[in-house]
Amino acid sequence: MLGTEAPMEGAGENADLWRLMLQHSPIGMAVVDLGGRLVMVNRALAEMLGYDEAGLSRQGFQELTHADDLDADLALFHQALAGEIDSYRIRKRYLHSAGHVVWGDLSVALVRTADGEPLHFISQILDVTAQQEYEERLEAARAELEAIFETVNVGLLLIGPDGTYRRMNKRHAQSIHVPFPDGHDGAAGQLGHVYHLDGKTLMTREEMPSYRATQGEEFDDYTYWVGADPATRQAYSTSARQMWGPDGERLGAALAYQQITELVRAIQVKDEFVASVSHELRTPLTSVLGHLELLGEHPELTEQVAARLRVVQRNALRLQGLLSDLLLIGQVADGTLELQPAPLDLTAVVTEAVEAARVSADRGGVAVRVDMPERVPVVADGQRLRQVVDNLLSNAVKYSRAGGSVEVTVRQAGEGVELDVTDTGIGIAEDEVDQVFGRFFRGGEAVARHLPGTGLGLSIVASIVGAHGGSVEVESELGRGTTFRVTLPGPPAST
Repeated sequence: MLGTEAPMEGAGENADLWRLMLQHSPIGMAVVDLGGRLVMVNRALAEMLGYDEAGLSRQGFQELTHADDLDADLALFHQALAGEIDSYRIRKRYLHSAGHVVWGDLSVALVRTADGEPLHFISQILDVTAQQEYEERLEAARAELEAIFETVNVGLLLIGPDGTYRRMNKRHAQSIHVPFPDGHDGAAGQLGHVYHLDGKTLMTREEMPSYRATQGEEFDDYTYWVGADPATRQAYSTSARQMWGPDGERLGAALAYQQITELVRAIQVKDEFVASVSHELRTPLTSVLGHLELLGEHPELTEQVAARLRVVQRNALRLQGLLSDLLLIGQVADGTLELQPAPLDLTAVVTEAVEAARVSADRGGVAVRVDMPERVPVVADGQRLRQVVDNLLSNAVKYSRAGGSVEVTVRQAGEGVELDVTDTGIGIAEDEVDQVFGRFFRGGEAVARHLPGTGLGLSIVASIVGAHGGSVEVESELGRGTTFRVTLPGPPAST
């Protein structure tokens, strides 16, 4: 803010120095008389408002001010003249000679004579148009984000790097009382009525989604139940992302909570129905297969009848395999899948599966190659592990063209074991790779080519491998082929 002594009173070196400073200042400056007319302006102000200095000096600040800002400016101007204030500062809009608006940060000081009488005003105007426009865009973006934050049909929670709740939207605030009826302390990891999907096992602090997020984890579709009463519990799916500052500092985490109660209950009903039907069909199908076997041994059968019985038996066996798959899926869904692990040789399991697969491979003109050590010890459920290899080989052969190949590789990998099944088949589309382990999922290429299948095989593979404490990954390129990699823990040192 400028001083209040009269800088232009008297002549001499000081007055000349002041005028020189005014003219060459990069900030717009003006001397304004008590009526509001600009009696002296510098080049910076003239250029800011699109005038020459002489033309601008004939203007009054009232004419240069946007109509919406004039009353506030005049009120301060008259307060200064009345002696209520000596100076003031205001951000206001000026009218450029070309017709557009220029935002200015105006600082005004009233200069008085030695007797204290008002002499003139000295004004400094800084062009803040770019800053104002940036702030307006920032405010508009903030308002837009605020509207989204509060209106989305998803609970949103922001957690600071220290694990404290920084902010939540209305949706989350309205639902937080269900798992925490006695209130929430606003810190990640608080325990409440939060259960795993079995509806019985309470989550530990380390398993709570908020705590996992504060530990730096990112995840999608973490599903669980909340609520004390099983009849009114709600199911939620939660995703978490870490927040980072411009310099790479961790700012905390953002979590999104989606209620999926109806979906989870519908899936449970479907799984229960599938399991029930599978159990009901299994008994009569076993009887059918038994009688087919007896009929096939009858000495008086003609070859034509025997051939038809073999067709019936083949399809009945296929149906039995499908029912077994459905029962296994049901066991996985309700958490009743039981393993019977024992020491075994993975090489032997793979050898048996490859020999069984060669029949269909030879029929389809697909070569099957094997690369593995003489013996690879693991501790696993042999029957379930054979299902894994059978399903992977079956898919590899089925989705390969005549003249293609399937390669099975087994190797030690650190403390574990890796099994790769690679084919030169039709491949999987990039947007479908993440879905292949879902139940009943079938890729677009398989559907388009009318290849048979139920979409359960890879779901079963993932479930069995996961139950063994292992993992399964897939790499694929459409039209080039696919590799499935199963990783299993190695046997204990004493095995």
